Amino acid sequence: MRDRPFVLFGASAAQAVEAAGVCIASVLSAVDTADGKSYEFGSGIALTAIGFGTAVALAVVAVGLARARSWSWTPAMLIQLFTLITGIYLLQSHRYEWGGPAVALAVAGFVTLLLPQSLNAFGRRSSTPPRTG
Repeated sequence: MRDRPFVLFGASAAQAVEAAGVCIASVLSAVDTADGKSYEFGSGIALTAIGFGTAVALAVVAVGLARARSWSWTPAMLIQLFTLITGIYLLQSHRYEWGGPAVALAVAGFVTLLLPQSLNAFGRRSSTPPRTG
């Protein structure tokens, strides 16, 4: 944990929960495909494979955030943006059980990534002016 701020673990946790959510959705997609409930069998397999690949990519970014790797900040911000957009879409579609947590996680991810401690850990300037005695 050396010189990493604690808020990075909050950002990493939000990212890890998002990865777990995508993994759960992928398992549900696999089950639906196996049961013949997919529109087409081939597309069900493709969506399942894309979902698992995305879950792995999200997990890799979560590990990068926990280790304060500078490359992980931009993908994490983009993931939060896409999670927010998807969450809003789900809320508009009356899928509150998925949309609510997605929006909450995206907001938590944005907040933890934009805190001055996080920005400094990733080598980005914080918007907070330096304090003078």
